[in-house]
Amino acid sequence: MLARIGVTPDRIESPDIDESPLKGELPRAYALRLAQGKARAVHRDQGEVVLAGDTTVAVGRRILPPADTEAVQRKLLALLSGRRHRCISAICVIDAAGQVRTRTVETIVTFKRLTEAEIDAYVASGEGLGKAGGYAIQGRAEALIRAVAGSHSGVIGLPLFETRALLKAAGLPLG
Repeated sequence: MLARIGVTPDRIESPDIDESPLKGELPRAYALRLAQGKARAVHRDQGEVVLAGDTTVAVGRRILPPADTEAVQRKLLALLSGRRHRCISAICVIDAAGQVRTRTVETIVTFKRLTEAEIDAYVASGEGLGKAGGYAIQGRAEALIRAVAGSHSGVIGLPLFETRALLKAAGLPLG
């Protein structure tokens, strides 16, 4: 996705942080805490800029887990069927001087009412496993979504408009 805004990372790391929600933590605060935690967990050499992010799917105040099994994915899709939910993407950039900048983007996604056959077919595709909310909007799930209000790229996992603005503010020479 970064290539879409003209950015080629020098390296990509997957920080090992605990992603468990804190007791009573709201979805927006959770996503922001994870993005900041990931950015701080990555080793940053002198003069380097670090970008980290997190996308959380929420129904009301409830943070939905990633679909780590087909059974969980079925439950998530049944919950999202015919209703609106929020995809909250948080981005954290630490610039060369160590200054931290963050943005949080909220997008409303509305699924059509899903039939059992549609859920079965989507789960059988394997596409949404490991994804927040159990689906990937950039694939087959897009045909099951009635409306998106906000950042399409944020639902995928990285809101490009806001990411570009943060990277420019951090001093990256983006056109």
